[in-house]
Formats: sequence, structure tokens, C-alpha cells
Amino acid sequence: MKVIRHYVGNDLRNFNYVVGCDRTGQAIVIDPFDHRAVLQIAVEMGWQIKLILNTHEHYDHIEGNPFVQQVTGAEIWAHRGIASVIPNVAKGLVANEIIELGDIRLKVFFTPGHTAAHVCFLLLPPTDKEAACFFSGDTLFNASAGNCRNGGNVDDLYHTFVSVIGPLADNTLLYPGHDYLLNNLNFALECDPSNLLAQRLKEQICHLQAGTVPVMTLGDERAYNPFLRLGEAKILEKMRPRFAGHSPRPSQVFARLGELRDNW
Repeated sequence: MKVIRHYVGNDLRNFNYVVGCDRTGQAIVIDPFDHRAVLQIAVEMGWQIKLILNTHEHYDHIEGNPFVQQVTGAEIWAHRGIASVIPNVAKGLVANEIIELGDIRLKVFFTPGHTAAHVCFLLLPPTDKEAACFFSGDTLFNASAGNCRNGGNVDDLYHTFVSVIGPLADNTLLYPGHDYLLNNLNFALECDPSNLLAQRLKEQICHLQAGTVPVMTLGDERAYNPFLRLGEAKILEKMRPRFAGHSPRPSQVFARLGELRDNW
């Protein structure tokens, strides 16, 4: 199996993903925006695209669906709650379903918050010695979390972080829907200026070409992403003045962090 990450280079800095099985030559496309690029990737790799998966219904995650489908005949799958919203969805997905294509096995996670019917996909490794890959759409970003301004709910997003992202292994590779890393690191350092990992990562990427940021693990994220550090002293120290001296619940810290980030 191979995961190919394609940076679109649009204003929203989208990532598109192609997951291929070398044994069968079959492939899955996740959230295609740049249909020409994902089709070219498939040609170069010698893959046939059989499935198009959408994490949610926002246009920048489904824009390329009809073009990829027209060329390849691939089916479009998305959460059943938006199967009537995204055109030509052939199958409505449910939580914990396993998608299998050749050697590819993707587990579906229901991850509401950014939108009401968002899903993420976990690429299951063939052996215990290899890392899983988490395609997080607009739920979890490097050094941040998705916003809830366009059909989402912050309480749902918090529970997604606790119940879905929380149990995932530290070595899980994170593949988000956008490259917002540099901007998000600046916000993370605003929350915790002394975070050495965030400082070093910012120094590492600030001169990189857009879309070439390294693939990080969830273990990395848990060290510098403020939305995954709700109970840590540095984050609470930053947030406590916003709660008039009271001790806030983790869900309240999460929501207030989101407000700060959205207006930062």
C-alpha cells in the first residue's frame, strides 16, 4: 500500500490523497479537489481508481468528484447523513465500517463537529510493526482543530477528540485536509510560548515550499497541539483568566480555544 499526498495550492491549501494497492493496482481517492492531479497520480502509479471517499460535504472536499467519476467510473461513498447532499453517492457509510479494496483496509470513524456528518478514515496497517494513517478531513489539523462555523457544533467536536482521536496510537500518521501547519504553530506558540517542539518545527518548516510540510504523528500532535493538551498547566495558565478565576472543564477550555483561534 502507498499513500500519495497531493497539495492543491489553492487559497484553502487543500490536501488530496490517493491510497493505492500495488498488488491489485486498485486505488481510493479521498476528498478530491484537483481532479486532474489525482487522475495523473493514478496513471503514473499504474492504479485504477475504484472508490471516491468524502469526509464531509464542503465544496473543497467534493469538487473533483464528478470529474474523477466520469473518467474512472469510481463509486462515491460518504456518511449516510449526507448521502443525499453530495451528488451521486452510491453508499452511505456508518461508524466502524471497514472499507476493503485489494490490500487496503480503511476503518470509518463518525467524527461530528466540523459538520454534523463528518467522517474520518483510519488506514489499518498490514502488520503490528507498521503505523496506521489517519485521514482527518477538517476535524483535526496539525497543531489545531477544525472550526465549527459552517454547520458544526463545538460540543460534538470536543467529544470526537475525546472518544475517537484520544484512543488512537501515538505512532499514527496524521493526514489532514489542509496545510495550515505554520499558521497553527503560531497560534500554538501564542498559547504556550515555551513549547520547544513547536518552536523547532516552526523553524524547520518556515522556509519550506507550501504543501511540503512533514507528515507528523499523533504523538507529535499531543506534544504541541493545544486542543490535545487541555489539562496541561501551560494551557490552563493561558486560559484561566478567561474563566474569571474558576477552574474550567476540559470541554470549556476546548470551546474557548476554538473561539480564540477563530478570532486570532
